[in-house]
Amino acid sequence: MREDVLKALDTIRPFLQADDGDIELIEVTEDAIVKVKLTGACAICPMFLMTLRAGVERSLMRQVPGIKRVEAVN
Repeated sequence: MREDVLKALDTIRPFLQADDGDIELIEVTEDAIVKVKLTGACAICPMFLMTLRAGVERSLMRQVPGIKRVEAVN
């Protein structure tokens, strides 16, 4: 599943980089929770949670069946 998540993140990354941000995969847990770290401008953006839920989580769950949720870590 980790490889599938990495491939899916590569499809999201250009949109984040366009706003001087990025995303880093930290972990995919055994219970299918994806932990990521938003970096650059995304880490301090006031729209951080909306980007995480409506953008990253929705896209990952669509591209990688079985993911339960996406969490941000510092």
